[in-house]
Amino acid sequence: MKKVIAIYRAEKFSPNSVEKDKAIMDAVCSRLQAKGHETTAVKEEQLGECGHADMILTMGRLGSTLNFLEEQQRLGTTVINSPEGVRACARANIDSVMRSNGIPVAPLTGNSGYWIKRGDEAAQSKDDVVFAADETERDNKIAVFAARGITQIVVTAHVMGDLVKFYGVRGTDFFRTYYPGDDGVSKFGDERVNGKPAHYEFDTAHLKADAEKAASLINIDIYGGDCIVREDGSYAIIDFNDWPSFSRCREEAAEAMAEIICKKMQRYKKQKETYE
Repeated sequence: MKKVIAIYRAEKFSPNSVEKDKAIMDAVCSRLQAKGHETTAVKEEQLGECGHADMILTMGRLGSTLNFLEEQQRLGTTVINSPEGVRACARANIDSVMRSNGIPVAPLTGNSGYWIKRGDEAAQSKDDVVFAADETERDNKIAVFAARGITQIVVTAHVMGDLVKFYGVRGTDFFRTYYPGDDGVSKFGDERVNGKPAHYEFDTAHLKADAEKAASLINIDIYGGDCIVREDGSYAIIDFNDWPSFSRCREEAAEAMAEIICKKMQRYKKQKETYE
């Protein structure tokens, strides 16, 4: 039996998704408990009360949380997702990483409008991701970000096509795609800009390979994101996140997460026995 601590995400990083984010962590913990592991769930604001663990599962994004997790790693605790991976998911960084490693992303210029997105942290309100119809509106909205004290932003051209959400667990067969335009479930309503999906054909295996590459480059195991599939089947990844809510595939995802977590715990046990 291993002791596992699960860290819930601070509510400010779960806009309109607090219960969904909690539900996926609870589902994973339930499966680990069924396998005989002791699990304790805490809010990231209460980390000082959690004590020692063999493994930490974290959805946390606060700077203090990531600092704590880095220290736990130095002490030999396995952490999923890694704090360095969570930091690397900051939008400005992950966009740069994908762009410089041949992963298809949105172009910087175009004729169909622009997206301006907060680049230093994950979106915390609808004002952190905004659409501009033209260059004048784009520049005005960039100025609004600056007035809010947000100077690190990502500006990309709007891509016409189907908005597709994807969810994965690195190192497993689990990878799912969904069209949010089909069920109308939306965090901020931005999906409406792309309209109802036409369900253009595309290569899911290629998307999975690109997503796994991105996850590997920044060292995260549990990830999700958005892409736009064009009429010709090409796609552009427009968002990539650490540990989304998996609300459309929660039970399947929890099984895959429990699988990879148990494998990592077994690997850690063997390494520890080797050095003892």
